[in-house]
Amino acid sequence: MQKLNLASRTIVTEHPAFIMGIVNATPDSFWNESRGGADRALQLIDEGADLLDVGGESSRPGSAYLDAEEEKKRIIPVIREVRKHSNIPISVDTRKSEVMKTAYDEGADILNDISAFEDDAALAPFAAQTKIPVILMHKRGIPVIMQSNTEYIDVFAEVSGYLEQRAVFAQQCGISADKIIVDPGIGFGKDLAGCITLIRNCGKLCSGRYPVLMALSRKTCIGGMTGRTVEERLAGTLAADIIAVQNGACMIRVHDVAAAADTLAVMKMLGTEG
Repeated sequence: MQKLNLASRTIVTEHPAFIMGIVNATPDSFWNESRGGADRALQLIDEGADLLDVGGESSRPGSAYLDAEEEKKRIIPVIREVRKHSNIPISVDTRKSEVMKTAYDEGADILNDISAFEDDAALAPFAAQTKIPVILMHKRGIPVIMQSNTEYIDVFAEVSGYLEQRAVFAQQCGISADKIIVDPGIGFGKDLAGCITLIRNCGKLCSGRYPVLMALSRKTCIGGMTGRTVEERLAGTLAADIIAVQNGACMIRVHDVAAAADTLAVMKMLGTEG
């Protein structure tokens, strides 16, 4: 069982890890099956998602950033429609305080910031004021160039150290330590070897002080390990998710919620969740 404190309630899951379903309200996400709006969100709820992650700005390698108004146009209708049907926790994948403020007013619960509060000075104070959980991710540079620099002296130490620094910054801004989740940013400025190291050691990030989210679903590193295309990477994703949870991940961000739920159900029954 895992639990997470939101602003006004605590959520729990009977799975070995929370299942976060991906809703990409974008035209250019790397896997087209993840694209969609409220219909996709409601489908993922039916499939057993513990929470949703709604994003309007693609961060796949090579993508360009988006302005706040367009981002809001993409995600706010999704949040509004979901809230007509469900109180499922909604995470918003954004780097912008303007977007998060509007999403929060419409019922969003969690901030997922790939910039770890580096891109918008107003974002951390807003999260502190509203007492929402925050997901802080490691990346190098911006998506359009991030895969051009994947060399590290010690990838685990550098990623873990960065996340620790950003978590300390978040707390200095008034965010409670129990509201911080860290994400090593698989595929964001890492090569295959680096991704493998981080998956194997994910529970040791920041010396285990914060819950860890692992976002592995159908990514290039899964292709690198299997030789499969995006469309053929489900089995590899499920295997990687199992290893990540066994190694300490508390949340997995996935495209294929039903398959992930079945995988974690079997892990729980067989007592292999870590």
